Amino acid sequence: MNLMIRYLRPFAGRMGVGLTIKVFGTLIELALPYILSHILKNIVYFERVAPIVMWGCIMIFIAALACTCNIIANRMASRVARDFSRNMRHDLFKRAMTLSSAQTDAFTIPSLEARITTDTYNVHNFVGVMQRMGVRAPILLIGGVAITLMMDSFLALVMISVLPFIFIVVYVISIKGIPLYTKVQRATDNMIRVVREDTQGIRVVKALSKTQYEHRRYDKTNTSLVSHEKKANIVMGMVNPFMTFLMNFGIVAVVALSANRVALGQSDPENVIAFMQYFTLISMAMMSVTRIFVMYTKSSASAKRIEEVIDTPCDILEHTQEEYPCIDTDDHITFKDVSFAYPGTIKTVTDIDFGIKKGSSLGIIGVTGSGKSTLIRLLLRFYDVNKGGIYINSRDIRTLSHTELHKTIGTAMQNDFLYADTIYENIDFGRHLPPDQIFKAAKIAQAHDFITAFPDGYAHPLSQKGTNISGGQKQRILIARAIAGNPQILILDDSSSALDYKTDASLRSALKENMAGTTTLTVAQRVSSVMNCDKIIVMDNGKIIAMGTHNELMQGCEEYIEISNSQIGGAFVD
Repeated sequence: MNLMIRYLRPFAGRMGVGLTIKVFGTLIELALPYILSHILKNIVYFERVAPIVMWGCIMIFIAALACTCNIIANRMASRVARDFSRNMRHDLFKRAMTLSSAQTDAFTIPSLEARITTDTYNVHNFVGVMQRMGVRAPILLIGGVAITLMMDSFLALVMISVLPFIFIVVYVISIKGIPLYTKVQRATDNMIRVVREDTQGIRVVKALSKTQYEHRRYDKTNTSLVSHEKKANIVMGMVNPFMTFLMNFGIVAVVALSANRVALGQSDPENVIAFMQYFTLISMAMMSVTRIFVMYTKSSASAKRIEEVIDTPCDILEHTQEEYPCIDTDDHITFKDVSFAYPGTIKTVTDIDFGIKKGSSLGIIGVTGSGKSTLIRLLLRFYDVNKGGIYINSRDIRTLSHTELHKTIGTAMQNDFLYADTIYENIDFGRHLPPDQIFKAAKIAQAHDFITAFPDGYAHPLSQKGTNISGGQKQRILIARAIAGNPQILILDDSSSALDYKTDASLRSALKENMAGTTTLTVAQRVSSVMNCDKIIVMDNGKIIAMGTHNELMQGCEEYIEISNSQIGGAFVD
């Protein structure tokens, strides 16, 4: 509950006003049965219409005033719940976007999606209901008991004796419900994961005729979710039957005893009528308390999951130069004795040592799984190295702020995303770059011609993930996005795999001509994409096995020669 208190604190004043109105409306509502008892006992006896009408009008006025107060308080409660959940969702999304790659891997994307949607919805509902019923129910309960004690303490004690049993039942069941709803949320995470995978890969699923297989896989996770929900709902559903039984038992006992007391002259029929109305109010209050406990069980499980993300400490920290001093080098980028392993795995890259001069180009090539993309992730500081250091302009990247580091680097990756907006906005990416800069980047990326071929040009809308354009067009837009910010370092991580050789060659030529001062790193599977780089690194099994120019590698690196010959038979066409 600490999370809810933290986010509700800014709304304390507004909540205080709303709760005051709610308390006032509930208190005057408690007066209605008492007034009815007064009319029956003291007014009707004289058989005069005017006083009866007057008191009836008073009851109508009180009922209308109570209704108005409750409406105002409920609207204020809804606004508080709305703003509370908006702030919480904002911070949760912001923290999810700033999690390190290792932390994102630990939480998983489907789980983060469920926390931002389902979990915040559960907490939002609880905050709203708590303000509406959390005040009204206790007042009706305590006020009703207090008034009935004054009216007939004997009958009131009979009713009160039932309440402890109700509280015990509700408490015990609610305690059992929290872990059950936690399991429900985990099952929801699994279902979202399957849905996310299938929707992203729906074309592959159809192409391989695996629709029925994926349907069975989804059905399995859906059945698991239903099973967990059924178990949780059965346990929490036991509250209402138990409470109804105990309340009805109390009503029967009160009716039986009140009839006997009226017959013996120990109580008045008018008191019994008012007493039964109060008992109805108390029953409604207990129903509300039960609902609050059920919603608390859900929201408590959800709040813990939200808190886990929001309060997760940053593990990619900015360090001082005293901790990681600069090195003496003329290279723009330096990898010095770098080793790294993903959490829970053996070493992915080992003893990586190389340097790149400013404005030069580096190609990285190797078989799948050799560690090429890992070097890029380390340079972008998605992960921190386990050993050694990575330096830009002789400064360890661990001493750079995230903003400073990422503004220095422009990146285009094979599986980068495009969102549902215009081509122009996808290249600009919220940076508010000058239009000339956008157009120049598109020309360098060989995208300008096909963009202007659309009737609406740069205003042409893209679908989510750019599914309404070809793979090559998508990659060129992504490269234009990376170039548009005029970065000091340009990273092309297998970002031209969908380009034909002619377009790829034109792209390399344009980059060399227009970005001479930019240090370029190209990760590729194709020799033609890296052959003109100033230096080429050949990787295998997480290690650098050879380094040099294309001609040098063709003279002495068997692995490079094998890759080159398998792709283009050793004969290149410029």
